[in-house]
Parts: sequence; structure tokens; C-alpha cells
Amino acid sequence: MTVHFGKRVVGDGHPCFITYEAGPTHDSLDSAKQLVKLAAEAGADAVKFQIFDADRLCADKQQLFSYEVLADKASGKMETVEEPLYQILRRRCLERSEWRELKAYCDSLGLAFFSTVSFEEDIKLLQELGCDSIKIASADVNHFPLLRQAARTGLCLQLDTGNATLGEIEAAVDVILSEGNENIIIHQCPSGYPARLSSINLNIITTLKKMFPFPVAFSDHTPGWDMDVAALALGANLLEKTITMDRATRSVEHVFSLEPQDMRAFIRAIRDVETALGSHRRILHPEELEKRKRIRRSVYLAAPAKAGQKLSELAVDFRRPGLGIAPDQYEGLLHCVLSRDLPAGHLLAFDDFRHG
Repeated sequence: MTVHFGKRVVGDGHPCFITYEAGPTHDSLDSAKQLVKLAAEAGADAVKFQIFDADRLCADKQQLFSYEVLADKASGKMETVEEPLYQILRRRCLERSEWRELKAYCDSLGLAFFSTVSFEEDIKLLQELGCDSIKIASADVNHFPLLRQAARTGLCLQLDTGNATLGEIEAAVDVILSEGNENIIIHQCPSGYPARLSSINLNIITTLKKMFPFPVAFSDHTPGWDMDVAALALGANLLEKTITMDRATRSVEHVFSLEPQDMRAFIRAIRDVETALGSHRRILHPEELEKRKRIRRSVYLAAPAKAGQKLSELAVDFRRPGLGIAPDQYEGLLHCVLSRDLPAGHLLAFDDFRHG
């Protein structure tokens, strides 16, 4: 099954949809616009943000959250930082008027805009903005009321599944389907900031594709793009990669994000691999069919031959290049009779034999 994302189609048989995540790495409308501009210039299909009311979402304003930052860019040395989750989320908050301005800016650049939501008001805002998709955070995979509200919009729902069991994913999908919405994309989203290699579990992509008829995505939480290339090879239909102005920024998710100089290279690498993956069928292009003749063999006479002799009576060699009768055609022509005398070394062709 494929789903519609605005004018784009996401699913098997279609180009991988590339989303640049800017939600956790901006701290104002201006910085958000900078990241949007870079995403558009790099050739991304969409940019994603996170809309929520931090004051309403966080009951405990002192609840601590742990993540890693880049302590030294040259050596790659990491440092663990701990701060209240409320403060982290507050840095990402924009006013409703600012979200409208940001969406209009994305539209002007031809870049799709969507967001993770936390409350019904956020869903309504995305509808008002004319968004094509809504993202549900992995922490809300069991928030059935929120899932129902999002599903009723009829928009494409992207479901993060980090830390969720397969049973919980099935239950969430059932809730969405019960509201008549089949526009679903399921994300494999490893936990951790950055994710540990042992937690990435790329093979779950193939499991999800077997379990569900919907496109499957990979939300990457690792530096570089090795895991994204692997996810693409395993069948991921959408890739979500976080971007930043500077990986050394001392805040969550910057450490594994793409910097401006890498954004275009990432997309080029994905498109190159996508082209190289080709088709599940063995399709040879005309130039390949022509080129292979140089290394394939044809039937050549190993000794002079007389008109009237059958091919079965001739001394032959199978030699390169393959410009005449091929070895797999040889046995079917053994009864054929030469129409003229031919010298040794002659490349046999079909018109060397009598017809009728």
C-alpha cells in the first residue's frame, strides 16, 4: 500500500521520501527558518518540527532528562548532560503566529511542512495550516485519545514506535484504522540520544513491512548516514534525519545531526544508493546488451568447410566476441546445411546456411 503525502506518494515502487527534522535543533523562528532554507536547498522533500505546550505537557518541571553532547569536535569526545525536560522543550516552543509564518515560508520554498503533536489544539493548528501529515511521538503510541483525534483528520499519520512492543504498535494501528484512516506510515525510531548500535535493530523494518501493508520509515538517531543507507536497502520508504547548524551545540540531538555541509551530501548518497539498488527484476539496458557481446562467445570455424556440409559435421570453436551464432543457439542448428564454401576462422552467421 502507498500513502499520499501532498503531491508525493510514499511506498514501495516510489522514491524514498526524505524528511529533515528541525524540531529539536532550533530555538527561535529565525533559527527554524535557517534550517528550513538549508533543507530546501539540499533537496529534502519535507521538514519536520514539534508543536506542544511545554507548560501543559510537563507536570513535573524538574524532571531530569539525560543526553550526550559533543565536548570536543576535533576528537569526537562526548559528554553526558542532564537538565530538566521542561527547559529542553521550552527552547522549541513558538507562538501560533510564528508557526503560521514558518509554514508559509516552507510553502514558498516548495518544502512540505509537518509536525509532531501533543494535544488536540496542535492537531487543529496543523489542519488550519494546510499540512499533509501529522506525526505521533513514540511516547504517545498508547495515547489512544490523541491517535483518534489525529486519525479523524484523514491526514497521513506517521507513527513513531521507539520503545513500543509489536503488540502496542498493532493496537495503535487498529485505533487509527477504526477511525477510517488508512493513510499510515510506521517509523522504526531507535531510542537514545544518540542511539546505541545495539538498540537500532534495523531488521525490524522488514518485520514491520511483513506485518503491515503500510509504508515503513526509519527515524535516525545516529551520526553520519550509514544506518540510513542500510535502512534504505532493507526497504525503508521514508528517512527522517535531524539537522543542525552546529553539532557541538550543547543541547539534545545536535550531536548526531547533519550540519549544513553534509545535508546535500546525505541526499545525494541516498539517491545514489537508491539508483544502485535498481529493481527486483533482472533488467538489462540496451547498452549492457551491446557491451556484453564483447565478452560472450560465437561459433567460429576451426577448419575450412564446404557447401552442403551440416553444422554437425564441421570443426568449430567457441570464441570471442559474441557477434555471430551464440553457443546456446548452436545445438538447435546442427542439422542446418552450409550454402557456400567457408575458410577456417570464419565467424558463422545465420545467412551462411540454406533456408527452407
